[in-house]
Amino acid sequence: MGDTFEARPTGREAPFGPWPALDRTAGDTFALRPVIRQATPDDAGQVSELIATAFAGLRAVSYLVPERRQRHRIMSANFRIFVDHALEHGEVHLIDGGPAVAVWLPNLTPLPPPHDYDRRLAEATGEFVARFRLMDELFDKIHPRQPHHYLAFLAVHPDRQNQGLGTALLHYQHARLGGLPAYLEASDPRNRDLYLRHGYQSWQPLTLPDGALFWPMWRPGTL
Repeated sequence: MGDTFEARPTGREAPFGPWPALDRTAGDTFALRPVIRQATPDDAGQVSELIATAFAGLRAVSYLVPERRQRHRIMSANFRIFVDHALEHGEVHLIDGGPAVAVWLPNLTPLPPPHDYDRRLAEATGEFVARFRLMDELFDKIHPRQPHHYLAFLAVHPDRQNQGLGTALLHYQHARLGGLPAYLEASDPRNRDLYLRHGYQSWQPLTLPDGALFWPMWRPGTL
């Protein structure tokens, strides 16, 4: 059975192209018919909390914030920096009700860094800031230079996983790329395998000091 989901137009088309009213691309099965909308600045806090909740069990997150009691607060604040950046320079796709989100940035021309990034990162991450900066350096070294769309985060609430919501968000954006490639860093083998099923190719993994892996992944364009 194919994924079927409806998306409401927002009037904002560039740089991603037109917003489809209906997508019936084949993919994983789910029982819902989620409505996908573009998030607004009013959603930024909710989206940041959702990403932190969805990523709580990742080994990389444990490395970034070893202190468990501080982990959710710090990760939410860190994700907020990038959500704000995407709301200004890219798009944040949110399934109504807030169970899943995709954060995209168009790397078609060089993008500015997040506003006041060094200060905000230090304030958000405190004593662990060096770990976040190391991860930034690793990501920057491998990030493709040719034009592409960057999937910074794809997050589904733990209570709503395995229902095809992530697949719906992927299909939605892939239909709007206009033949351009896409890039992401997968954070665990299960996520990597999901993206492999959606046309991404896995590169040599990046390794954090504790052995946690990220898989850079590239979806070739059709231009």
